[in-house]
Amino acid sequence: MATIPKWPGSGSVVSVSSSSTPYGFYDDDVQFQTDAPKIANWVARRLGYPITDVELQDLQIYACFEEAITEYGAQVHQFNIRQNMLKTQGSETGSSLNGTAINSGDIPSLIELAGDYGSEAGVGGSVDYEKGYIEVRQGKQVYDLLTDASSSLNPSSSQYGSGSASTPTSFIKGQSNIEIKFVYHDDIPASTAFYGLGGYAGYRNLIDDFGFTQYGYTNTGPGRYLMYPMYEDLLRMQAIEFFQEFRKSAYTFKLRNNQLTVFPVPDGKFKIWFDYIEKDDRSNIKNRSKTGVVSDYSNVPYNNLVYSEINDVGKQWIRKYTLALSKEVLGEIREKYSNIPIPGDQISLNGPSLRSEAQTEKDALIQQLRDNLEQTSRQKQVEMESDISDKMQQQLGRIPNKIYIG
Repeated sequence: MATIPKWPGSGSVVSVSSSSTPYGFYDDDVQFQTDAPKIANWVARRLGYPITDVELQDLQIYACFEEAITEYGAQVHQFNIRQNMLKTQGSETGSSLNGTAINSGDIPSLIELAGDYGSEAGVGGSVDYEKGYIEVRQGKQVYDLLTDASSSLNPSSSQYGSGSASTPTSFIKGQSNIEIKFVYHDDIPASTAFYGLGGYAGYRNLIDDFGFTQYGYTNTGPGRYLMYPMYEDLLRMQAIEFFQEFRKSAYTFKLRNNQLTVFPVPDGKFKIWFDYIEKDDRSNIKNRSKTGVVSDYSNVPYNNLVYSEINDVGKQWIRKYTLALSKEVLGEIREKYSNIPIPGDQISLNGPSLRSEAQTEKDALIQQLRDNLEQTSRQKQVEMESDISDKMQQQLGRIPNKIYIG
């Protein structure tokens, strides 16, 4: 039977060049180099050395030490990712978030989430609104916006009151993937008819009737005006609006399945403008996608912890987890060599019990760490602050109040 290697009594020196650990995540950390031999010696003694032989070498314990540190960092980072997912999405992946306190608040993430609603309301978002128009003809009320409409002109064209006229750059005829968002077909503003119902003429006659022309207020000079109270203008404009609504055909429209019906019946040729979006823009992820930024759980830039920056509370957890991992490895070894013959008898090793004990300790340590992290979550902290505030109010309520006699 082959000789089983035993713990030699001390660990070898850890350095970057010695390849003491499988991955070398922490080999260049001076604190790790100092602690690794101490951890190995402590683990061996906790497993019974020197009274009992320990079938482990320092490289195996160093591998467990490295895994324990990495597991500790993974648990901490998983908690931070869950806490900060909304705040980190869209941020650059190039820089590590280790040691970064993310306290930007929820407003930026809420605004980002509300972008799609802004697109639907026409007040922002990632979907662009386009303009189109239809040529209204005399006597025709119903128009198909998919076949009768043309795309918008340049916003700087004469259609908007400035710049030079432009011709349509493309047509939306036949495109069934558009959605109409707004139609510009409203009543004529009352202000345009303000002087058409005797308002201006009435003011001019009143100037004459009051005799103001004797004091330089002539009908032709720049001083021709009469100050009226503001409600006079408002009442007159309201009268015009009622007149248009009840005595004339109201300007309105119906839009159903991109079929536009305009009222009243057109008596001439003009254009009706509308805003529309292309439906593909709403669902096209390419319009909103970015590269090199946090997209999901998998690329949040949390890296391995710096061992020397872990506090003593964390290092104690790491030591215990290293011991549990070492027990697991030792149990596997002893389970392979379960029976060792000696003169006249054989010795049974405790491999299965060591592995079972190690698994129980690992599960308990992981659960303990997760519970501690959960107690430091934002939700728990807010609940704790609220509870403290309520208890303080109860205490203050027991203090007798002074009675003031006036």
